[in-house]
Amino acid sequence: MLDTQPRCEGRHSNGHTGAGKRSLEDKIADRTAQIAVLGLGYVGLPLAAAFAQAGYRVIGVDVDEERVASLAAGKSHIRDVSDDDLSPHVESGRLTATVDCDVLRTVDALFICVPTPFDAQRTPDLSFIESASETIRSRLRRGQLVVLQSTTYPGTTEEVVLPILEKSGLKAGVDFFLGFSPERVDPGNKRWTAYNTPKVVGGVTPDSTRLTADLLRQMGALVHPVSSTRAAEMAKLLENTFRAVNIALVNELALIAERMKIDLWEVIEAAKTKPFGFMPFYPGPGVGGHCIPVDPHYLSWKAREYDFYTKFIALAAEVNEAMPYHVVELVTESLSRGRIPLNGAQVLVMGVAFKPGVEDARNSPATRVIELLLNRGAQVSYHDPYVPQFQVGNDVFHRANVVLDSVPLTDEVLASADCVVIVTGHPDVDYRHIVDHAPRIVDSCNATAAVAGGGENTLRLGAPLPVNLTDRPLGSSS
Repeated sequence: MLDTQPRCEGRHSNGHTGAGKRSLEDKIADRTAQIAVLGLGYVGLPLAAAFAQAGYRVIGVDVDEERVASLAAGKSHIRDVSDDDLSPHVESGRLTATVDCDVLRTVDALFICVPTPFDAQRTPDLSFIESASETIRSRLRRGQLVVLQSTTYPGTTEEVVLPILEKSGLKAGVDFFLGFSPERVDPGNKRWTAYNTPKVVGGVTPDSTRLTADLLRQMGALVHPVSSTRAAEMAKLLENTFRAVNIALVNELALIAERMKIDLWEVIEAAKTKPFGFMPFYPGPGVGGHCIPVDPHYLSWKAREYDFYTKFIALAAEVNEAMPYHVVELVTESLSRGRIPLNGAQVLVMGVAFKPGVEDARNSPATRVIELLLNRGAQVSYHDPYVPQFQVGNDVFHRANVVLDSVPLTDEVLASADCVVIVTGHPDVDYRHIVDHAPRIVDSCNATAAVAGGGENTLRLGAPLPVNLTDRPLGSSS
């Protein structure tokens, strides 16, 4: 699910003389400040729960009426915020949810937590940020603090959000305060959460920076102020571009390792023993989630405004975006050993979430893998204990829109599959059972490594072919 925000219409209201900087400081310090979070998805809901845990009264605003009703009953729609974590805040009244945007007039601080996707041409789509800013503008009053958390290119806060808010007649740094603090959500991470992950903060004025930092510091995490919103925006892009580039490196090494008959997974484990100068990254079927496949393109797009072409970033994206094609090539290779054509083959995809242990399937590499398989005539089904339904297609890779339901992982389902493709290696899946019952397996994430390398029926991405087949070149059909 995506973070969304209401597209509300309302009367312009900014005539309150309200509280100024000093009274907002006091409210933050004594935790009487009221906070609104626009968008209650993977970013917004953990943030809202964290502020409620810190003792603030929080109002979540979202367009999804079912989501709002569920939250009002103390039921969470994401795994990172359990019902047990959520319900005490709901019962105490510290956390409420609504579709009514007019509540924004009553709060002291507003956090924008909305999607920032890109289109088919990799052009940033800021429509959600613009809509949220317009929603706030018509309700903005003096003394309020507005904080953008959505990941975006450097300059968005000053070039997009600020002009919209100042159309209210109020001036940032004088009448209201505006900051940027990038979300650092890692779905499924139990150690680093919205409560304790360090925050980076930049404001359009020094007071905006300080007030944003003061408020976020109340959750107990380290806060690192920077000189501007642009620096804070760039910091988030650096974090995820760093990951994208290093993943691309190991993905390319995986392709080399297959040809050189070297197990790259073994090589990475060996390199990890070095206590300095190395950080492990792992190959796979591509990159997914709400950040890594998107954020580098935001930076590349903005760089062109400065006559700068980001060659390194573009190359990394090219490598990562090619990995689903390589996975399908491995499927074709696996099937060819049994003289089975891909056209008409029964292919079972294991895992469609973008990472293990989460229900988040945004930008999952499984999307492209399934679309490529369908386009080549395969009969595709999938199993994912976290994602009950998955949609692919409606794009240039597969014109038809296809909605698939997760199938049960029975012995019959495994035996009837001509090939099982492990795209996401969820925990608590019995991969020994899969290896024992599936006729052929393509493992793109090393999930079967503990099962003696997966056995002779398994092709692992980034590893040599099984011993009795090592003399056969990849891609051979005879």
